[in-house]
Amino acid sequence: MEKFVYFTTPIWKGEKKEFLKSLNKLSDEYIKKARKRNKDLIKQTKDFGITHNSDALLADNNFRDFHNYIGQKCWEFLDWSGFDMSKYKTFLEQSWVQEFAKNGGGHHGAHIHWNTHVNAFYFLKCGENTSYPLFHDPRAGARTTKLYQQENVGMTPATEVIHIKPSPGDLIIFPGYLEHEFAVDHGKQPFRYSSIKGVKTVLKGMAKQ
Repeated sequence: MEKFVYFTTPIWKGEKKEFLKSLNKLSDEYIKKARKRNKDLIKQTKDFGITHNSDALLADNNFRDFHNYIGQKCWEFLDWSGFDMSKYKTFLEQSWVQEFAKNGGGHHGAHIHWNTHVNAFYFLKCGENTSYPLFHDPRAGARTTKLYQQENVGMTPATEVIHIKPSPGDLIIFPGYLEHEFAVDHGKQPFRYSSIKGVKTVLKGMAKQ
């Protein structure tokens, strides 16, 4: 009998170390400001279980080459996925840097970035002992008909959650509809990443001049 697998969900992972040194240096100031802004919370929690979020980065020209690269890769992601990208331009809606608490406990619960086509993570500081992203099966129908899964068989159509262990300089691109979260960090190593939320498209004839 022929076997088919339809309605797959793409996730791209690649390495782009060219940005690593400069973005870490640039983001140091943003995280320093975020920690200053969170000083009362840091004192209250002893820097445990919280996340330090930078200000928005899109207006900072120091990140322009990085954002242009991300935008191009997201366009390629959509084109590869089968969309007619000759009709569209992509633009970024939000970009910022996040660093988890020094003493551990930092995480993000499962969520979706609604009304966006593509999202991306670029990892600045991470390691074997840090947090990592998890992605959930987006098929609502599949979730309502759960069965016990076979053990030790790797990825199958029954797989519900996958995780990706990143290294510094790794870029992950995924659809906006894909539910994701970050595992609880243990505070053994710094964990910092750039989040690009809201890669959207506009018809070329409607693009801003």
